[in-house]
Amino acid sequence: MRAVFPGSFDPATQGHLDVARRAAGMFAEVVMCVLTNPAKTGRLPLAERLALLTDMTSDLTNVTVDSSPGRLLVDYCREAGIGVILRGTRTPADLEHELPMAQTNRHLTGIETLFIPTSPPHSYISSTLITATAHR
Repeated sequence: MRAVFPGSFDPATQGHLDVARRAAGMFAEVVMCVLTNPAKTGRLPLAERLALLTDMTSDLTNVTVDSSPGRLLVDYCREAGIGVILRGTRTPADLEHELPMAQTNRHLTGIETLFIPTSPPHSYISSTLITATAHR
Protein backbone atom coordinates (compact mmCIF):
# COMPACT_ATOMS: atom_id res chain seq x y z
CA MET A 1 0.00 0.00 0.00
CA ARG A 2 1.12 3.54 -0.78
CA ALA A 3 0.89 6.36 1.75
CA VAL A 4 1.52 10.07 1.53
CA PHE A 5 3.21 12.15 4.22
CA PRO A 6 2.23 15.72 3.31
CA GLY A 7 3.57 18.94 4.72
CA SER A 8 5.15 22.25 3.97
CA PHE A 9 8.48 20.92 5.26
CA ASP A 10 9.63 24.52 5.52
CA PRO A 11 12.23 23.49 6.57
CA ALA A 12 12.20 19.72 7.04
CA THR A 13 13.22 18.66 10.54
CA GLN A 14 14.55 15.58 12.31
CA GLY A 15 10.99 15.08 13.57
CA HIS A 16 9.76 14.82 9.97
CA LEU A 17 12.55 12.35 9.22
CA ASP A 18 11.63 10.31 12.31
CA VAL A 19 8.03 9.97 11.11
CA ALA A 20 9.16 9.16 7.55
CA ARG A 21 11.52 6.42 8.77
CA ARG A 22 8.87 4.80 10.90
CA ALA A 23 6.27 5.05 8.13
CA ALA A 24 8.73 3.48 5.67
CA GLY A 25 8.62 0.37 7.86
CA MET A 26 4.82 0.21 7.64
CA PHE A 27 4.11 0.88 3.96
CA ALA A 28 5.40 -0.37 0.61
CA GLU A 29 5.92 3.25 -0.47
CA VAL A 30 5.79 6.57 1.33
CA VAL A 31 5.58 9.75 -0.70
CA MET A 32 6.68 12.87 1.13
CA CYS A 33 4.61 15.47 -0.67
CA VAL A 34 5.51 19.13 -0.29
CA LEU A 35 2.39 21.26 -0.30
CA THR A 36 2.15 25.00 -0.60
CA ASN A 37 -0.41 27.24 0.98
CA PRO A 38 -1.16 30.37 -1.07
CA ALA A 39 -2.11 32.17 2.16
CA LYS A 40 1.39 31.64 3.62
CA THR A 41 4.76 32.95 2.56
CA GLY A 42 7.27 30.12 2.45
CA ARG A 43 10.67 30.47 4.09
CA LEU A 44 12.49 28.24 1.60
CA PRO A 45 11.74 28.01 -2.12
CA LEU A 46 9.95 24.82 -3.17
CA ALA A 47 13.01 23.52 -5.06
CA GLU A 48 15.15 23.80 -1.90
CA ARG A 49 12.57 21.96 0.21
CA LEU A 50 12.39 19.15 -2.35
CA ALA A 51 16.19 18.89 -2.51
CA LEU A 52 16.51 18.87 1.30
CA LEU A 53 13.89 16.12 1.68
CA THR A 54 15.47 14.06 -1.10
CA ASP A 55 18.85 14.31 0.62
CA MET A 56 17.44 13.55 4.08
CA THR A 57 15.63 10.42 2.86
CA SER A 58 18.26 9.14 0.42
CA ASP A 59 18.85 6.00 2.52
CA LEU A 60 15.13 5.11 2.58
CA THR A 61 14.59 3.13 -0.62
CA ASN A 62 10.79 3.18 -0.39
CA VAL A 63 10.45 6.91 0.33
CA THR A 64 10.04 9.30 -2.59
CA VAL A 65 9.65 13.06 -2.66
CA ASP A 66 7.08 14.96 -4.73
CA SER A 67 5.13 18.20 -4.64
CA SER A 68 1.59 19.29 -5.31
CA PRO A 69 1.50 23.08 -5.23
CA GLY A 70 -1.91 24.72 -5.16
CA ARG A 71 -3.95 21.50 -5.20
CA LEU A 72 -6.00 19.68 -2.62
CA LEU A 73 -4.17 16.77 -1.05
CA VAL A 74 -7.06 14.38 -1.70
CA ASP A 75 -6.93 15.19 -5.43
CA TYR A 76 -3.23 14.35 -5.43
CA CYS A 77 -3.95 11.09 -3.59
CA ARG A 78 -6.67 10.03 -6.02
CA GLU A 79 -4.47 10.73 -9.05
CA ALA A 80 -1.46 8.93 -7.51
CA GLY A 81 -3.44 5.94 -6.24
CA ILE A 82 -2.63 6.65 -2.60
CA GLY A 83 -5.03 5.40 0.05
CA VAL A 84 -3.53 6.62 3.32
CA ILE A 85 -2.51 10.06 4.54
CA LEU A 86 0.16 10.12 7.26
CA ARG A 87 0.32 12.96 9.76
CA GLY A 88 2.97 13.39 12.41
CA THR A 89 1.75 14.82 15.69
CA ARG A 90 3.86 16.41 18.40
CA THR A 91 1.24 17.77 20.79
CA PRO A 92 -2.47 17.50 21.58
CA ALA A 93 -2.88 20.82 19.73
CA ASP A 94 -1.50 19.18 16.57
CA LEU A 95 -4.10 16.45 16.83
CA GLU A 96 -6.86 18.98 17.51
CA HIS A 97 -5.84 20.84 14.34
CA GLU A 98 -5.46 17.70 12.18
CA LEU A 99 -8.51 15.69 13.23
CA PRO A 100 -11.18 17.80 11.47
CA MET A 101 -9.14 17.66 8.24
CA ALA A 102 -8.79 13.89 8.55
CA GLN A 103 -12.52 13.50 9.09
CA THR A 104 -13.31 15.75 6.11
CA ASN A 105 -10.87 13.88 3.85
CA ARG A 106 -12.45 10.56 4.83
CA HIS A 107 -15.97 11.91 4.32
CA LEU A 108 -15.16 13.37 0.89
CA THR A 109 -13.01 10.59 -0.51
CA GLY A 110 -12.78 7.61 1.83
CA ILE A 111 -9.05 8.21 2.28
CA GLU A 112 -7.97 7.37 5.82
CA THR A 113 -5.49 9.35 7.91
CA LEU A 114 -2.99 7.64 10.19
CA PHE A 115 -1.55 9.77 12.99
CA ILE A 116 2.03 8.95 13.98
CA PRO A 117 3.24 10.55 17.19
CA THR A 118 6.72 11.99 16.90
CA SER A 119 9.31 10.26 19.06
CA PRO A 120 9.88 12.11 22.36
CA PRO A 121 13.40 13.36 21.52
CA HIS A 122 11.97 15.20 18.50
CA SER A 123 8.63 16.32 19.92
CA TYR A 124 9.74 19.85 20.76
CA ILE A 125 11.15 20.54 17.28
CA SER A 126 9.07 22.53 14.81
CA SER A 127 9.92 24.21 11.51
CA THR A 128 8.95 27.55 13.07
CA LEU A 129 11.34 26.99 16.00
CA ILE A 130 14.17 25.94 13.66
CA THR A 131 13.71 29.08 11.57
CA ALA A 132 13.47 31.37 14.62
CA THR A 133 16.64 30.02 16.20
CA ALA A 134 18.59 30.01 12.91
CA HIS A 135 18.20 33.77 12.64
CA ARG A 136 19.64 34.57 16.06
